Amino acid sequence: MVYLFVFLLARLSPASSDVVQVKPGDDVILPCQAGEASIRAVEWSRPDLEPEYVVFHRDGLSDPTHQHPSFKDRVQLVDRELKDGDVSLILKNVSSNDAGTYECRVATEGSRRKRAIIKTEPIRIIQLEVSGSNSGDVEEGNYRHYYGSVAGFVVVCVVVVIIVVWKYRRPWESLVI
Repeated sequence: MVYLFVFLLARLSPASSDVVQVKPGDDVILPCQAGEASIRAVEWSRPDLEPEYVVFHRDGLSDPTHQHPSFKDRVQLVDRELKDGDVSLILKNVSSNDAGTYECRVATEGSRRKRAIIKTEPIRIIQLEVSGSNSGDVEEGNYRHYYGSVAGFVVVCVVVVIIVVWKYRRPWESLVI
């Protein structure tokens, strides 16, 4: 019974991501480690933007072709040579507009694609929260995550109560009269 409860809670709760908090005007590092593989390209994106690309770095150079204009001259990788698997992103002079979900993807030496878009799952997802800002979106997003978690928990509790009541019901209650 407990296993069912834990399983349902895990399935119904929203996916969690790492949260990084920063104040407007500060610089921030969004951490991402790619492991031991030889990295050919790194992509940081924000799926809620159009274009969604924060930075694309390939063969030792940043490619601004698909970069969102709000990040121009404000982003760089911690290690531009892509050594030691550190593909963390430095975002300078953060504003409330920078709040959102950032995804880190890498292409390794074994990848055949030469395109400016990496078609793999993110290896790291960061939720950037900008505190002390006037952005209603940041506050609304935080409440949305909170209410999503509470709703998931309530659904799981209701399911558990139904299962317990069903399992321990009295046999005569199931008779139709």
